[in-house]
Formats: sequence, structure tokens, C-alpha cells
Amino acid sequence: MKIYSLIDYAVKILYNYDTPRLDAELLLSYVIKKTRTWINIFNNFELTNKQVVLFKKLLFRRLNGEPIAYIINKKEFWSLSFFVSKYTLIPRPETEILVYHALNLLNKKDFILDLGTGCGAISLSIAFEMLTCKVFGIDNNHQAIKIAKKNAKKLNIKNAYFFYSNWFSCIKEKFNLIVSNPPYLCKNEKFYISQELFFEPYNSLFAKKNGISEIEYIIHHSQKYLFVYGWLLIEHGWNQKNIVQKIFKKNNFYNIRSYKDYLGYNRITLGQKKY
Repeated sequence: MKIYSLIDYAVKILYNYDTPRLDAELLLSYVIKKTRTWINIFNNFELTNKQVVLFKKLLFRRLNGEPIAYIINKKEFWSLSFFVSKYTLIPRPETEILVYHALNLLNKKDFILDLGTGCGAISLSIAFEMLTCKVFGIDNNHQAIKIAKKNAKKLNIKNAYFFYSNWFSCIKEKFNLIVSNPPYLCKNEKFYISQELFFEPYNSLFAKKNGISEIEYIIHHSQKYLFVYGWLLIEHGWNQKNIVQKIFKKNNFYNIRSYKDYLGYNRITLGQKKY
């Protein structure tokens, strides 16, 4: 079977999905170990039966709603390529806003803590840009820590360190900046979210108290682990800006402000420790 025929077949199968051709090309790229550009240039190339069978197996997984990133174990974030698996959330473009604003607040030799690091996307993106800083990523999932360490090695980033901690349970140091993309969906939202999200770790997505419980916990306890004038940056839901700002104020942060993501939704709030 030739490439163009298999791609056309997959596009018809995935007609209900937002990006059927992109999905098909990513899956085939993974199967034959060629770039999407190569696939489009040499679309008359004859595939082996083994390649076609493997492609169709992966296509079936995609048809069942499984995210492409989990099928090919890869996701781009901050122009870096990360290994991902079912043990970690899939890094999303809106979270790059968190990295961008963190970088704007950092100085040379600062210490950064990433709470709930997952595959290490936030930690490693910051470490990649700030080689003189030290970034510490924690997670309460041992598999996630292994994956983050794997990504650090793959990307040859040596100023990021990963270890187990249930939020601040194993933290003894203070930091210039704490950053987190915690669970912030409320349980009622599971009836409205994309089918793909059901493949991601439940505890990394959903939180109690209408999605605010983990954010509230982090903001309250961060004071103890920040240097004076240190910063806390939190990603949150599009409709949580006001409540998150109130929690920052309640916990004696100042210079509190929120920023929108690429789609214009309120996505992160940050604040500075007074004293």
C-alpha cells in the first residue's frame, strides 16, 4: 500500500476528529520513522505489510479517542520534544504562558520549584532557558519522576532535578520562584470535557471544592517555602481568576495579577511574597 492511499484511508476513518490529516501523518511518521515533510514529498512510497498493520493498530487506538501524544509517546512544548505516557498529563500550549511569565521574573542563579512536574515540561523548559538557575521538579507519582528524569537526560539538561514529594511534604529549602500547573477541574466538568482527557491521570486534572482545593493548598503553604519577595505562579481554569486572586490576597501576597492564554482565556495568576 502506498503512503497517499493509507493517509487517505485514515483521513476518512478520522473524519469526526479536528485534525484527521495531521493525526494520520503523525502516526505514520512514528511507524516509519520519517518526518511529515518526507511523507508528503514521497507519498508514492510503497509501505510494507508490517508497517500497514502497525499503522492500523495505532489508528484504531486514535479512533477510540486516545490522544496522539500517548500513542506516539511524544509531545512538543516550548520547542522541545518530551516523552509522555499515561502517567503524566500531556503538556499543552496554554501552559507555555506559565513558562513565559516565570522567565520574565527570574534572575541568574535563582532557585525554582515546580510543583506537580509530570513529564517535566515546565521545569525543563525553564532550565533550558536559564542555565545558571537550578530547577527542582516534584511529583507524588514515582512513574512521573522517572519520565521527567528521562526527558532531562534526553534533552541534555543538567540544571534540573526531580524527586518525589506530595506537594511540600519533602521540601526543606526555600525558593525564589514556585510554579505549578495543579489539578483545577471540578468533578462536574467531567461531563463536558473532551473524550481525550479521560485517558489522562484523573488526580492530575480534578480537584475538590469546585476545582480550587489544590490551588488553595499550594498558595497557603507556599509562603513558608519562598524567599522574601519570591514569586508564586499558578495555572488555573478560565473562570477561576477572581477566586484565585482572592486566595492570594488572603495569604498576604501582593503584586497580584493574572494573564490570559493564547486563546484569550484567563489562565495564570501570580503573586509576590511580602515578608
